[in-house]
Amino acid sequence: ESLHSSIGLLGISAGALLLAVHFYSLPRAAPLIPSTALGVLLLVLSSLLAYAGIWRSLRNASLLLSLCLTVSVFWCGYGVVFILEGQGVLKDTGDFCNAVVPGLVTFTLALLIIAAVGFLCREVILAMIASAVSLASAHEVAMHYSPAFGSSAVACNYMVVCLVGGYFALGRILYFLTKEKAALPGTDLAKKKSHEQIQPSSGSVNPFAVTGLILNMLPASVFGCRLLGVTGKLFIGQVPWLWAAGIYQIGICILSYRAMDVLMATFFGFTSILKLAGGYCLLYPTWQPEEPSFPTPFLVVFAILFAVLALFLTLKSPVDGLYLLVYVAYCIALACCPKGFFEGGPQGVDVAIFVASALMALIHLYNAKASAKIPTGKGAVKALLARSSFLKLREGPDLHAPYLGYSKYADAEVLGYACSVLASFAITMTGDPQAPLATVVIPWVVVAGGILKLLGGSVAFARGKTLESSAFILYAVMWIIWGLTRYAGLYGPTRSFHAAVGIIAFMLFNGFIVFCTLFLNIAWFLYSLTFFLITISFLMDAIHALPAGYDIAATLIFGLVSFYCFLSALCNSIFEGSCLLMGRPIVQLSGVGGGMTKCLHLPARKASSVKRIADILKNGGTCGIPTDTVYVLVAACNRPDAVEKAHQSKRQAQDRPMSLWISSLKQLEPAKHLFSPLLWDFMEAAWPSPISLVVPRGEWVDFLGMKDSAKYVGTPQSVAIRIPDCSVTTHLIDLVGPIVVTSANPTGEADTTHHNQVYAKLGDKVDAVLCDGPSPENIASTVVDCTKIDSGNIGFFRVGIIPKSQVLQILEQVQKK
Repeated sequence: ESLHSSIGLLGISAGALLLAVHFYSLPRAAPLIPSTALGVLLLVLSSLLAYAGIWRSLRNASLLLSLCLTVSVFWCGYGVVFILEGQGVLKDTGDFCNAVVPGLVTFTLALLIIAAVGFLCREVILAMIASAVSLASAHEVAMHYSPAFGSSAVACNYMVVCLVGGYFALGRILYFLTKEKAALPGTDLAKKKSHEQIQPSSGSVNPFAVTGLILNMLPASVFGCRLLGVTGKLFIGQVPWLWAAGIYQIGICILSYRAMDVLMATFFGFTSILKLAGGYCLLYPTWQPEEPSFPTPFLVVFAILFAVLALFLTLKSPVDGLYLLVYVAYCIALACCPKGFFEGGPQGVDVAIFVASALMALIHLYNAKASAKIPTGKGAVKALLARSSFLKLREGPDLHAPYLGYSKYADAEVLGYACSVLASFAITMTGDPQAPLATVVIPWVVVAGGILKLLGGSVAFARGKTLESSAFILYAVMWIIWGLTRYAGLYGPTRSFHAAVGIIAFMLFNGFIVFCTLFLNIAWFLYSLTFFLITISFLMDAIHALPAGYDIAATLIFGLVSFYCFLSALCNSIFEGSCLLMGRPIVQLSGVGGGMTKCLHLPARKASSVKRIADILKNGGTCGIPTDTVYVLVAACNRPDAVEKAHQSKRQAQDRPMSLWISSLKQLEPAKHLFSPLLWDFMEAAWPSPISLVVPRGEWVDFLGMKDSAKYVGTPQSVAIRIPDCSVTTHLIDLVGPIVVTSANPTGEADTTHHNQVYAKLGDKVDAVLCDGPSPENIASTVVDCTKIDSGNIGFFRVGIIPKSQVLQILEQVQKK
């Protein structure tokens, strides 16, 4: 915690020192640090700040993460502008000013907002750093437009950042060297952490929303400054700001899924498309003299998607929903103007976006830190929907829990379907074969249909949705390759055969996906089947046999099916029940996993989940649980019916009897006199660990309450027993008592190393699964024969994760004792 906070503030101080040196030496004929070198160093520091901010945000929602990520974006765009200047790209007089001012204006206001909230919430050090960088940016803007403002004022502000950062570093070093006994005022993070823990936390808080809103200010500033006359032209020098904002916005989209905020993540994914498209449009005049034109159907569809998203977001937060309406107006303005970003209508909406984004960033940041909240209307909508019997909002800790276990990410299918809609309607604009780049299609197809769909596929894979992720990734690759081939001027008659072969290969893959979706649901079957129409359109175009109007019809059909899936996924993520059904599987499996009953999957990280598993075991259920090695199937010893059920569900072989687990030797204390002193001492020394000890069977077994089911545990002569080295498992045994254990797989199959495999292998025969992701080890426990330990000899039935030498060493130490 301390390390990453220090990295963030010291990274800001290091960048401020570089800029202070640069601006102090600016009046000289040759700056002390060349522009290219300064740009590269700022890029390195921006990546360091991004790492510090993201790592910190995974622990708590602090002001530091907003500061680190905001300055990271600032220096990323700023660094690339310096590199362009150093490489001679910004040749004309005033080019550097036109390139750098939009970014400076944005971060002057953004950092001022962070500073204001910091002072209000008594984060003095962070507020001083943010205000100093904000003042430095404001002075630099003034310096570019008035010679009266020298560069020394900018350098002085950056020196303030260095001094504050140095003070913080000294405080942290002192705190570390004195072993937490001494700390300078304002540098004791322990007090801040305890204060943050007192604040009520809500699972709906997205700590990345502030940075995403600030990123929305950046492209609005680029185009708004041109409309207001602050900059003289739109050109390549402003592309770094747009593409830095777009790339970071994709990162914020991913992190918003990590924060379980589906709606804002989808919104940030949409806005990243606009940012990257804006940068593409400013690059286009470098190789073509005229400005590119925009496909009207696509932008109308984009406005509809924004409007639908705004409607659903209003149900969560009315203020956020109203904010999205500004983007609806923006897409309509772009659709009405053939030259898009270059015309006054969209630029006027950009000014509105800049102001609205600044206000929303202030509201989100203040509400995340302060105890007194700015009202956003959340309670009113919630109270209104509470009266409705038809629409009920999804709430609770398991809101985004996937069917098979837990996931660190919310479901990204909403964004995946939306990207399919955007990509399909983007290619309805055929364009001029002689000038394929003249129509802005590549950003919509490659970014929306490709990059963001890859993102959706990756998140789906992280949630255990193997088929859905495979489809999204396949379609993303198809959109990227075909978009670049057809709309980037790479396609020609000599490539027709090779393109056709590649498309046929994609069609074969998609055919397998269509077959698999027969077992998923009707909506996915239609979604994958209608993509066949798109691939057929690509194939016929590659061999110059495309009928007139076929590609338009194919894209419309696929787009409409994708839009239904988008609406269905949105409804299912917001409301309880299924408002828009995805349908049942066309072919119903009758084997494992094919039944209608669903096995309960609970995250092992939650104490409430362990308690629910304990209740199931007490009531006679069998459960799959994680351990210090592989997953196992367990039943409570005092429920003979459950022990027999576990034996039957496993088809347990006679040569592989079930074993016994306890959480402490105190559970065997009443029967201690039935164990030899050496065996008891050996058990104390060996456990907890992945070592199973096979001990002589005796009257002590009767103390466990297994009754007739005891015949399924061990052999008539011996029983394997152990205390696992896993806090979750031992806590469960504390709640239930001794448990009977067997591997969570049918006899003869490989060990189960992930919670998804438990249900896949045992099906409805297991009542619940405690999910903890991949097993820490893929090797089973070591099984030691202790039936003749009193004679000084032990044997090994199986050498597992603990080597034989280590077990013998433990025995030797016990014997010496």
